[in-house]
Amino acid sequence: MKMAPAQFDLFDEAPGYRQSPRPKPKKRPAPALIDETWDSEAAAKRLEDTGDYRVLRKLVSRPIIPRASSIFPNLAVLVDTETTGLQHAMHEVIEIGAVAFTYDHDGNMGDVVGVYGGLREPSQTIPPEITRLTGITDAMVAGQEIDLAALEAIIEPAHLVIAHNAKFDRPFCEKLSPSFVPKGWACSVSEIGWADRGFEGNKLGYLVGQSGHFHEGHRAVDDCHALLEVLARPTVNGTTPLAELIRSSARCRMRIFAENAPFDMKDHLKARGYRWSDGSDGRPKAWWIEIEEALHEEELAYLRREIYQWEDAEPLCVRLTAQDRFRA
Repeated sequence: MKMAPAQFDLFDEAPGYRQSPRPKPKKRPAPALIDETWDSEAAAKRLEDTGDYRVLRKLVSRPIIPRASSIFPNLAVLVDTETTGLQHAMHEVIEIGAVAFTYDHDGNMGDVVGVYGGLREPSQTIPPEITRLTGITDAMVAGQEIDLAALEAIIEPAHLVIAHNAKFDRPFCEKLSPSFVPKGWACSVSEIGWADRGFEGNKLGYLVGQSGHFHEGHRAVDDCHALLEVLARPTVNGTTPLAELIRSSARCRMRIFAENAPFDMKDHLKARGYRWSDGSDGRPKAWWIEIEEALHEEELAYLRREIYQWEDAEPLCVRLTAQDRFRA
């Protein structure tokens, strides 16, 4: 019988294979531990100097000092609220944060002189979408009440109350405490030209990130501290957003209602920036616009010439100061 040829075994060991030991794998060096000599800021600066990296620094709250120790003459309070919904008439505050700080007449930031943060249990359960947004649960607010005496002690001496969307926060705050009612209010969303200062949007997260920081957002006190740093950081020509906000809030504005305007003029009014009020919020049922006081006579002339076509027309005009703006 003819034998089949032997099959070549790729895995068969060659003579002397066992006598040639395989090299032992090299051990990877243990990562170096960061010691006390580590300079994280120098490392961040080195990365930034390459032009290939931008480093965000964790926002650190400023220390609190007594009001009497601050040499800056004016006092403002940043406020932020978390609520169960968007409508102040039917929804409730579940958290409020307030950070009081001093500033001078030129809008330069001074010192933090007071901080308050408090939770509040609403009359109904917190909607799931609010919990997803804020991280505040029913368990966290159970039995909690805002210390109004502590909050009002911060608000009452303030010259100005600032909110990032004052149109939203002011009605909720005034519903919570009468201390907010007589105050002048400023809005860091609508009264600062963020685009002119090189920012890509006016949401707080954008502003904080483009200012070189990051923080834990959507909690009231944390958001106040974050906004404080954004307002204090010089941008255009070395000026701060706070300085612009102070100037904007000091200017008077005019709200003009084009009552009884002809129906076929609605598209003209809308194109000029007028908005419709259905009268449900106590305002006249009419198209309206809010403008700088200096433009008041020019706007009346437009309405008389183009809309009413009657020289003696006298549309309702309301003069607004910081004490009046952003009310419900």
